[in-house]
Amino acid sequence: TFYAFYDNVMNHEMLREKELENTMDAALANHEFEVYYQPKFDLKTQKPIAAEALVRWKHPKLGFVSPAAFIPVCEKNGIISRLDQLVFEEVCRTLAEWKESRIPLLPISVNISRQQLKTPSFFNDYRKIAEEAGVARGLIEFELTESLMLVGNDFKNAREVIEEIHSAGFTCSLDDFGSGYSSLGLLKDLKIDCLKLDRMFFANRFETPETRAIIDAKKLNIATVAEGVEYKEQVELLRTIGCDLIQGFYFFRPVPVREFERIVLEEAGKPPTTD
Repeated sequence: TFYAFYDNVMNHEMLREKELENTMDAALANHEFEVYYQPKFDLKTQKPIAAEALVRWKHPKLGFVSPAAFIPVCEKNGIISRLDQLVFEEVCRTLAEWKESRIPLLPISVNISRQQLKTPSFFNDYRKIAEEAGVARGLIEFELTESLMLVGNDFKNAREVIEEIHSAGFTCSLDDFGSGYSSLGLLKDLKIDCLKLDRMFFANRFETPETRAIIDAKKLNIATVAEGVEYKEQVELLRTIGCDLIQGFYFFRPVPVREFERIVLEEAGKPPTTD
């Protein structure tokens, strides 16, 4: 005999998830989703030289909904592809505006889902969107997660996806590296442009053997980005062992585009810090 138990918390979560699912189509039509940008700072100059585009949802009744709550729902109901494309189109518009306004053009990374990769016309569609906006495709990086690339797919498929990205003129990074699937040996053949180090390795304020092993990925001549960095001690460690970029609350949280522009312009005018 199988027994299932439900409590009020589970029931509340199920109702909330259903409410989010029922309002997503309207949310897309009403432009409730907004793209925020989190700067990536060069460790040598401590200036922003890139960014990640992150989607935020301001629900008319619930206020800001956590991505941890709505992204899984989007993946479950199939809306994630539309949301991915919305973010990509907004990033292209933003880069086009910066070009017109002579704001420094920084490379921006965008996330893509497994569902997008299953769409045959995906790379051609995105290339056309970038071309119509007049955006150099080299300014856009696709972030691929370890689980998306290396679980449920064989290595050959992962390599083919990266080759398609490069053929379409974009760059790519492997996100959440160190979360349990990939290895440095595997990376030698994947030909990614950038490695994003999982925040779990920087949860502490001090060096661990695992942290040093991951940063050794630099030996493969792959750029490295540490995300989730919150403390000065982490910054000093990462600088010492040769990490290229830092992304995290230590510098800035994700912010709306106009605030991001202010940050970029202000930080560009500051002398490098040496502490």
